Amino acid sequence: MSARNHAGHVVDQFGAQASAYVTSAVHAAGADLDRIGALVRTLPGVRVLDLGCGGGHVAFAAAAAGAAVTAYDLSAEMLAAVTAEAGRRGLDRIETRQGAAETLPFPDADFDAVLTRYSAHHWRDVPAALAEARRVMKPEGLLVICDVVAPEEPLLDTHLQAVELLRDPSHVRDYRVSEWRRMLQTAGFNPGDTAAYRPRMDYASWIARMRTPEVNAAAIRALQASAPVEVAEHFAIEADGSFLLDSVLIEARPR
Repeated sequence: MSARNHAGHVVDQFGAQASAYVTSAVHAAGADLDRIGALVRTLPGVRVLDLGCGGGHVAFAAAAAGAAVTAYDLSAEMLAAVTAEAGRRGLDRIETRQGAAETLPFPDADFDAVLTRYSAHHWRDVPAALAEARRVMKPEGLLVICDVVAPEEPLLDTHLQAVELLRDPSHVRDYRVSEWRRMLQTAGFNPGDTAAYRPRMDYASWIARMRTPEVNAAAIRALQASAPVEVAEHFAIEADGSFLLDSVLIEARPR
């Protein structure tokens, strides 16, 4: 049995794959990323926190839109990859800080916007992280959450969590939109505009990115093969295991 804590699992899973996340086509582009860039452009001189920055794509988009960005992540390897890629892109307004989403080493009201994309499903305590995001945000600030979400129907939710955890032991939960709204309200935010997306996961690259063990990959394929028709149709499971995910972008403002 592993003696690693959850943070250690996250660092183990993502540190070794930092370059893969910088170059990942799924993470490097998308209508959600375009929306984030457009929002930042409406806030001249903005100071942004990219919370759980991963491969840095939100940081790059925000910096290109004119923001001064702090890219924040648990993994030192990820942060080094972000720094290197920012240099290659000529983006000189990105700094990096290391730490957990639940304990932010920043003063109150330090940022105009807090942005996070495809990270929160790895956080151990999302309500605590949202409370911290609210603390470090200016009263008129903007929070943008973009993440994979679980369908509201338990049958579909259970399948998604099962394949996610088999693929990646650092997975915690893909939350339902209803759960996100409750957590945001509890943390002191007013959830606003929401946009839904359905990114396609190419099975081979999805597995390779996480170095999923063969036995786990076989279990995922077995779950897909035995899935009821409602699951197979919702996720549009293909013959090679590729499928569609549900993701959402939620804009929120402090109350």
